[in-house]
Amino acid sequence: MSDLPRKAVTRTAKLAALPLGFAGRATWGLGKRIGGKSAELVAREVQQRTADQLFKVLGELKGGAMKLGQALSVFESALPEEVAGPYRAALTKLQEAAPPMPSATVHAVLAERLGEDWRELFLTFEDTPSAAASIGQVHRAVWHDGRDVAVKVQYPGAGEALLSDLTQLSRFARLLGPLIPGMDIKPLITELRDRVSEELDYEQEARSQRAHAEEFADDPDVVVPGVVHQSAQVLVTEWIGGVPLADVIADGTDGQRDRAGQLLARFLFSGPARTGLLHADPHPGNFRLLPPAANADLDPAQEAAPDEPGEVADTAPWRLGVLDFGTVDRLPGGLPQTIGDALRLTLQGDADAVYEMLRAEGFVKDSIDLEPDAVLDYLLPIIEPAEVEEFAFSRSWLRRQAARIADPRSPAHQLGKQLNLPPSYLLIHRVTLSTIGVLCQLGATVRLRDELESWLPGFLPPEDEAEARDLLPEQQDAEAEQAASTTVDAG
Repeated sequence: MSDLPRKAVTRTAKLAALPLGFAGRATWGLGKRIGGKSAELVAREVQQRTADQLFKVLGELKGGAMKLGQALSVFESALPEEVAGPYRAALTKLQEAAPPMPSATVHAVLAERLGEDWRELFLTFEDTPSAAASIGQVHRAVWHDGRDVAVKVQYPGAGEALLSDLTQLSRFARLLGPLIPGMDIKPLITELRDRVSEELDYEQEARSQRAHAEEFADDPDVVVPGVVHQSAQVLVTEWIGGVPLADVIADGTDGQRDRAGQLLARFLFSGPARTGLLHADPHPGNFRLLPPAANADLDPAQEAAPDEPGEVADTAPWRLGVLDFGTVDRLPGGLPQTIGDALRLTLQGDADAVYEMLRAEGFVKDSIDLEPDAVLDYLLPIIEPAEVEEFAFSRSWLRRQAARIADPRSPAHQLGKQLNLPPSYLLIHRVTLSTIGVLCQLGATVRLRDELESWLPGFLPPEDEAEARDLLPEQQDAEAEQAASTTVDAG
């Protein structure tokens, strides 16, 4: 097997075949309708066949093609179950694996970047990759000091492939629209393309990962592996095992799903407040569920981890392992207070204040006049998870939200087309939607409001915010457990 296909003509030919296939299936669908099948049934069959081909090609090509596939994979929950079910396995593969580079290519990159004597840096090095993703693959090894490490090796020609793929895909982005109802795929492709240089910069990734590893070093809930060594196309970090989030989605217990969802929401909202950085690639392949530390003095990277979700009891305080800091959003002051203010005012039903705030921030252009009450109605279902103490995320809930926005006849669809997303909010918006997609895949029940109150500036009224900032989520958990215990005792 060859390494990452780099010749533009090869990659372009594969991607160019996609719209031709889409057109062929449309003709096939028309024939089926003439033959008597219902339009709805034919549309679903066409959608399934299109998705099968799309994700197969995106996975084979790696590079920007696979990067788009990973970004789309978290939204499969928005699809009707009869459509999503048959190709969910293909989406999962995009999150976790791709065809690997030959060992000889890996060795050549290591020799070029670490020196001809690169093997002396390792006590052992596994040639078979443990994971292969969009621009690089990961090998397990033992560093010369005895630490278990993950060695991330960038594919030769990855930069050219990323740019070529995303340019080609943008030309027929509208044809991909029906795959993810309510989502405009072209801006997503543009945003991925704009961040190619960051994705390829392992020095920048190492800085971002170090910042997170230092901040979360003593965190009881989140584990970020430390950086061991970095060069232009090679990144060596501490190894963490654990259960991939995709496996929890497929086979996890209710308790494990809820714990994973709670920690994912906590990491999303606490990260910018604690590090000034937002992890911007939240697909399941970048997260692991880890068992509790067996010993407080033991380095989490050295702990044994189960291979299956069910090997640790539901009651155990699972932790969240976080990988891949290649794409981050720099938010020195944390998430913008405008987001928290707008959510709080929306929940309070203050339509005029929400509307004026959105207009001031550029979400409503000066040339457009909208009814404040209509804007409030548009936003309320989106922030439904923040209205209650805990919310059960589900595929059916996300499908309802997607259908509401995707239906051209609905007021929500028309209003959504008139709203504007300022550039500074693009990545925050995508990360939030992606995280919601993962929570719905997990089917997790999450106390989202707790995390918003603890970490999102402006969500609480000003008089309550200072007090809440002094109470971290783990303290909230302890107080909740104590209250529940008191209730039981009283009963």
